[in-house]
Amino acid sequence: MKRFAQLLETLALTPSRNRKIEALAEYFATTPDPDRGYALAVLTGALSFAHIKPARLKEVVLAEVDPHLFALSYDYVGDLGETIALIWPHTGGTRALPALSDLIELLNTTAKSDVAALITELLTSAAINERWALVKLATGGLRIGISERLAKTALAEMSGIDLKEIEEIWHGIKMPYGALFSWLEGKSPKPDIHHTARFHPLMLSNPIDEERDFDLLDPADFAAEWKWDGIRVQLILGAGEVSLFSRTGEDIGAAFPDVTGSVFGRGVLDGELLVGHALVPAPFNALQQRLNRKTATERLMAEHPGFIRVYDMLFDGDADIRALPWSERRQRLEHFFASGAQTRLDLSETIPFADWAQLGAIRRRGADENGHEGVMIKLRSAPYVPGRPKGNWYKWKRDPNLVDAVLMYAQRGHGKRSSYYSDFTFGAWRGTELVPIGKAYFGFTDAELRQLDKWVRTHTIQSFGPVREVEKSLVFEVAFDSAQLSTRHKSGVALRFPRINRIRWDKPAGEAAQLAEVEALIPAT
Repeated sequence: MKRFAQLLETLALTPSRNRKIEALAEYFATTPDPDRGYALAVLTGALSFAHIKPARLKEVVLAEVDPHLFALSYDYVGDLGETIALIWPHTGGTRALPALSDLIELLNTTAKSDVAALITELLTSAAINERWALVKLATGGLRIGISERLAKTALAEMSGIDLKEIEEIWHGIKMPYGALFSWLEGKSPKPDIHHTARFHPLMLSNPIDEERDFDLLDPADFAAEWKWDGIRVQLILGAGEVSLFSRTGEDIGAAFPDVTGSVFGRGVLDGELLVGHALVPAPFNALQQRLNRKTATERLMAEHPGFIRVYDMLFDGDADIRALPWSERRQRLEHFFASGAQTRLDLSETIPFADWAQLGAIRRRGADENGHEGVMIKLRSAPYVPGRPKGNWYKWKRDPNLVDAVLMYAQRGHGKRSSYYSDFTFGAWRGTELVPIGKAYFGFTDAELRQLDKWVRTHTIQSFGPVREVEKSLVFEVAFDSAQLSTRHKSGVALRFPRINRIRWDKPAGEAAQLAEVEALIPAT
C-alpha cells in the first residue's frame, strides 16, 4: 500500500502529463502482480466497494473529531480525502498497512457492520499520505488528473506495444489483469478475445475549423449526416447474445432491455442511443430519464422507448470491416437493414449537398426547425480508426445559444482547484426573483479564475459548507447547446452543456435574461 500511496501523491502533485505517464509506467514495471493490476483497476475506475461510501467515512471521522471543526476544515480544504488525512487525531505510521491486493480483499470481504471499525483501525495505522490514499481508494473519487486513456498510454510506454493494440483487448480482460501484464512483458501471447465478447474502441471526430478546414477540403470527398442528440453506443450482435456499450465501454445493456431484447442479426454497429415513439427522437431530457439507471422500469420503457440510430458498421457478421473505406462500410450497413425490418434500430440518413455553403445552410435550418445538434462530415475513403484521427471525421456543431445570467452560488472545486471557488451556479429573472438555470465550471482562464475567486470571497452573503451564496450582481454570458424542461431546477429549465463564454463585469444584473427568454429556446415536443 505504501508504494501505491506514493504513486497517488506523485500523480496528484504533478501537473505534467508526460511526468504522470513516466510515474505510472515505472510503477507498473516494478510492482509485482497482483498489486499492479489492482492499482490499474483503481486508477481506471474499474473497482468499487459496496459498503464504503463518503457518508460512511464522514461518520467514522465525526466519531473522533468535533463536527464543527471538521466542517470548517472540509470547507477550507475542499477535498474529503485530504481533510480526513490531515484532521485524523490519532498518530499514524505506527505499523505497515497490508499490500494493496490484501487491502482490497479486506475491504471487499468485511461485513457492513464491521466496516467502521476497520476504517478506524486503518486510518490510525496509516501515515498521512496513506490515509489520503485510503480514502481515495475506498470512495473511487481520485480526482488526480488520471484518465483511463492516460493509464493505457503508460502501459504502452512501459511495454513498447502500440496503444491501439492495448485498446483492442482492453474491455475483454478482467482484473487483476495478469494476462494483460504477461503479454505486455513478452511472457505470453496477446490475449485472444472474440470480437463479440469485447468492446471495440470508437472512432471519434474533430471539430471543424470553419476559417481553415473548408478551404482545404473537397466536398466531393465527403458525406454528411445529422449529429443526433443522444449518447454514443456500440451494439454487438453475437450468436444468441447482444451487448450494448457506452462510448467509454460501460455495459449499459441491463438499462435498455427494450433495445437489446428486440434487435437481431450479426455484427458490431456504431450509433446513437435515443428515446422516442415510432423511431422519432425525443429531446435529450427524455433520454436522461433513463440514463444512469442499472435497470429500467416498465413505466419508463413505455414512456420513453429506446432505439438506436445506426451510422457505422465495424463487423459484418464475423468479418472485420474496419479497414474498408466508409463508403463500403455504409453499403454493408444498408444491406444489413435491407435484410430484415428492425423495430429498435434505424439507419441514419445521409444529407446530399453540393458545397460547403449549401451544407452550412442545411445545418442552420436543421438546428432552427428540428433542433439538430449540427452535422457530421465523414471522409468517404476513411477506414474506421480508433481514437481521433485527423482528417477523417468532423463535427460541425450548430452555433451555441447565449444568455446573460446572474451568478447566485459558488462552490470549491476539486484537485488543483480545491483552493478556489470554481463551480458556479447562475440564474435568470422570473419577475423580480432569480431562479437557477444551470451550473458551469469551465470556460474561463486561470487568471479569470483567480479574479472570480477573489470576487466570491469579497461578495459572500451566506455560507453553506463548501458553498457560498453571493451578492446577485455579477453577470456571466453563458454559452449552451440547448435548453430543456427540468423538474430538478426551481426554474423548471436546465441548460445542456453550459460553459462561461464571457464574464460581463460591465453589465448590470438587472439587464440579465428573463426566464421567458430561456424557455423560448426549449424545442417543441
